[in-house]
Amino acid sequence: MADFNSLSSSEKAEAAELQRMIAVEQQKAQFQAQVHTFTDVCWDKCVDTPGSKLDHRTETCLVSCVERFIDTTLTITNRFTQMVQKGAH
Repeated sequence: MADFNSLSSSEKAEAAELQRMIAVEQQKAQFQAQVHTFTDVCWDKCVDTPGSKLDHRTETCLVSCVERFIDTTLTITNRFTQMVQKGAH
């Protein structure tokens, strides 16, 4: 593989775009992994016996679990954003 410094500006732009696309795909994969983990946790916590439809207790538990997951994710995201902004100053 060629040294990055020996690439033309067009090739450097393409390499940078490829790196950006890879980073986006890695973020998507990480998010999917988090959703999978969250689904497992909520399923194990809330669903005793799968049936043809959800009973009220199971539905309430799943809604609460999802809401806690979203709240936690937003809190972590906001905190991370604050840390990045403080680091940029």
